[in-house]
Amino acid sequence: MSSFIGLGLGLLLLIVLTMRGMNLFITAPVCALIVALFSGIPVFNGDFTFVSGYMQGFAGFLQAWFLMFLLGSLFGKLMEDTGAAESVARWIITKLGKRQALLAVVLACAILTYGGVSVFIVAFSVYPMALSLFKDANLPRRFIPAALAFGSITFTMTSAGSPEIQNWIPVKYLGTSPYAGWEVSIVVAVIMASLGYWWLKRMIANAVANGEQFIARADDPDLPERELPSPVSGFIPLVVILALSFMFSGELHQNALIVALLGGVITISLINFRHFHTPQKAIGEATTGALIAIGNTSAVVGFGSIAKATPAFHEAVQAMTHIPGNELVGAAIAVSVIAGLTGSASGGQAIALPEVGPHYINAGVNPEQLHRIVAISSGALDSLPHNGYVVTTIRAICGETHQAAYWPLAAVTLVVPTIGLSIAIALFNWFG
Repeated sequence: MSSFIGLGLGLLLLIVLTMRGMNLFITAPVCALIVALFSGIPVFNGDFTFVSGYMQGFAGFLQAWFLMFLLGSLFGKLMEDTGAAESVARWIITKLGKRQALLAVVLACAILTYGGVSVFIVAFSVYPMALSLFKDANLPRRFIPAALAFGSITFTMTSAGSPEIQNWIPVKYLGTSPYAGWEVSIVVAVIMASLGYWWLKRMIANAVANGEQFIARADDPDLPERELPSPVSGFIPLVVILALSFMFSGELHQNALIVALLGGVITISLINFRHFHTPQKAIGEATTGALIAIGNTSAVVGFGSIAKATPAFHEAVQAMTHIPGNELVGAAIAVSVIAGLTGSASGGQAIALPEVGPHYINAGVNPEQLHRIVAISSGALDSLPHNGYVVTTIRAICGETHQAAYWPLAAVTLVVPTIGLSIAIALFNWFG
């Protein structure tokens, strides 16, 4: 019983402290220590200790994914510094027109995300344009975080072929490819995109009908006027990343993502060389951003390494993996719960897959189907209030509060992906 109390207390404290803006490098190990003490895990001496267990989880994730985080952050920053990301976004907005402000923001985020740009970089890049569009259309600005998140971390992030790591982590554990279950993935992505856009548009319309409107602030950023490259030169690196990941995924597995992102970095550097603004600053910010992003995720994975060593965790996994009925349902619940508790889709996968992956493969579950279910389910409940992307987008980028902006974001990043997950399970069971 004490193990369950410690696990619950540690998780609750991690969520509360993260929502209050506390640093994950501090809160994650402190909360992990609470879990360890309640479960009788020694701090220093023993075969498995708090220190060794936490650092094994932290260092293991860092070792496996650092190059992907670094290259992804570098590619995104170079796209931002050369103006290529802004050029692509402006082209989309020009084609759709300012009357389609919401659709323009969602599509700009979706194209950049599916092209391999980090979701954090996408949010930073698109926000100033989203702010301008919402201002011109007189739409409540508290919905901007939901629009950015919906276009970035839902139907694109976990879809077949996506260069985001949430679609690549299962490759390591299941021996699949990033295109696993692509037929079902396409159907689910279309449904999620349609349903989420309709719902978000309806929420905004209801808010406008109730008298809400855009309210400007003194510190609102202005879009600087500068020469931008052709939108084509922005699309080419995105296509290069997708093409290289397709070409090498079968041979190199997860390492194909390194080749693809490196190809994107080289391409954007060559074709947009004369549009670099402050390349040294961009590279510096990219490396710092990569270290912070993977550090935060590794800190959560370290917490998960302690959590999964407790009796409470093993009993919970046993219960989730022995849910009566279809195995895909059990896998979806297990990954969703762990990703939700840790507030990280990638961290949740890294914790869950070593436990649930072999169990379901040995049970005869199709690895391709399991890959897609794991990817989609990791992006279903991960967007709880303490999720790093959610906190950064709402507070740091958009300057909103959770009270004002979180619930529309939750509708399109929690509810819609959960519906998509249910449809994916049904389709896999239907078509075998």
